[in-house]
Amino acid sequence: MSQRTIITIDEAKCDGCGRCVSACAEGAIAIRDGKAKLVSDVYCDGLGACLGDCPRGAIRLTQREAAPFDQKAVGKPLPVMTAPRPQCPLPIREGDSPIFVGRKLGQSPGCLSADAPLSHWPIQLRLVSPAAAFFHDADLLLVADCVPFACADFHSRFLHRRPLVIACPKLDDREAALEKLTAILTASSVRSVTVVHMEVPCCTGLVRLAQAAIAATGRDIPLQDTTISVGGREVG
Repeated sequence: MSQRTIITIDEAKCDGCGRCVSACAEGAIAIRDGKAKLVSDVYCDGLGACLGDCPRGAIRLTQREAAPFDQKAVGKPLPVMTAPRPQCPLPIREGDSPIFVGRKLGQSPGCLSADAPLSHWPIQLRLVSPAAAFFHDADLLLVADCVPFACADFHSRFLHRRPLVIACPKLDDREAALEKLTAILTASSVRSVTVVHMEVPCCTGLVRLAQAAIAATGRDIPLQDTTISVGGREVG
């Protein structure tokens, strides 16, 4: 190792907003346990593109011993551990639902999502950057935190080609959430908003949040409201 310029993140100042994650094209920063972290020295080119996007001034450039920047390592996907595909104990017929097929194969239904993977990270409303490119000219999917756990085929049913933002209308700070969602809709050319929430009364607060954010922009953005039962069925 040798001395070189590299970023240092002051966790005491970091509020986990995630703007630095979007600003770093090399993927050197990630949000972990609510704080920005340097993933690896080899991913950081030391140019400091993330500095200007930190509202808390938590990132600075320092000279320290670090492994050299490795352009070849940037963008390499993390290794994925896959289990051998089990033999199918039951015949699969045309028209079988993805959930039923997954059970036949001995798989969790949630694993049947290769056709609708996450398109970005982070996904928490309080962490995403309002200026993120994935929001531009997109159909935004605003989802209550619990929905993917109740809805086994969430990925294939809702996620395809839509940027995802998740929030909890009961536990999250409403004013902060409203400010962030309004900023997203204001800074981008979002074409529509689809809200997916649970059938429990407190969860409808997510719809009111979306309505208030759209009203604050002064734009006529189409809003679709989808309700999921505790059993995973679409009920409205």
